[in-house]
Parts: sequence; structure tokens; C-alpha cells
Amino acid sequence: MSPDGALREITLPFGDPAGQAASLLEAALSRTTHPVEVEKLLRHHLLNDPDYLPAYFALYKLLFRQSRLAEAEEIARNAMDRGARLGGFPPDWQHLAPGTADWSVIHSPAHFYLFTLKALSFILLRRKQLDKCREILEKIGELDPHDLVGASVVRAYADGLTAY
Repeated sequence: MSPDGALREITLPFGDPAGQAASLLEAALSRTTHPVEVEKLLRHHLLNDPDYLPAYFALYKLLFRQSRLAEAEEIARNAMDRGARLGGFPPDWQHLAPGTADWSVIHSPAHFYLFTLKALSFILLRRKQLDKCREILEKIGELDPHDLVGASVVRAYADGLTAY
């Protein structure tokens, strides 16, 4: 089993049903694959197919786990830009509204964007930028009132940090 089985479950809705996402992620998550090689694989994949959203997810997740938070933030922002372009809506989260896109369609660039926005909020939280994190979480709550992307988990973590 991969070190993070949830990664595959979360990523596959953004990928193609033919299995390209599964094979890419299996290679990226293999216990025998060195993280440097995984990063090269993912970056190479993005160079060849910059619209392949699961590769962004896997890359910012990998960088986050290595505590390379500035790089993870950059990749997450690039992923959001790509998702917005593919979804036909503005890339700046501050200009988004519930009617900008159908945020609830799981197999969509809009849902990928929201999921990545949640990841960005967690990256910012880890970078001790709590105010920016909370602004993003507030926007996600507006766009995703049913918490389909699970931003409540990050919100609870942020609340726990401020309680102490």
C-alpha cells in the first residue's frame, strides 16, 4: 500500500478514468521511489501536459511533506491558475462568487481549484500566515457551503492554534 492511500482517492477525481492519474501517482508514491525522482517525474509530466491537474496536486503535496512550504505554495498557486483557466473563471480567489462556477461538480476544474485553495490555506497556516489562511477559509465557506472539499478540517486546526 502507498504511504498515503488517501492521496490517490483525492486525486483520481481530478484525473482521467483511463488510469493515467493512477499510474502517475503509484510511481510518485512508491516506497522504493526516491522523492527527488518523484519530483522530477511530476515536473516532467507538467512540462509535457500542463493541463494535467493531478500532477500539480501530487507535486504540491510532495513539497509540503518535505516542508518545502514556499515551493508548495508556488505550485498550488500555479495549479489554481491552471484550474481557473480550464474552468473559465478568474484565477484570483478574491474575485470569485458562488455563481462564478459550479463548485460542487467533483470531476471539474472548479472543484480542483477549491480543493487546491484549501491546500493553500493549510500551507499558509503552516507558514504562520494565519490571517491569510482565515481569509481563504472564509471564501471557501462562501463557495462551498456544504464543505465538499473539507475545509472545515483546516478551519478546526487554525482554531486550535489560536486557542493556545
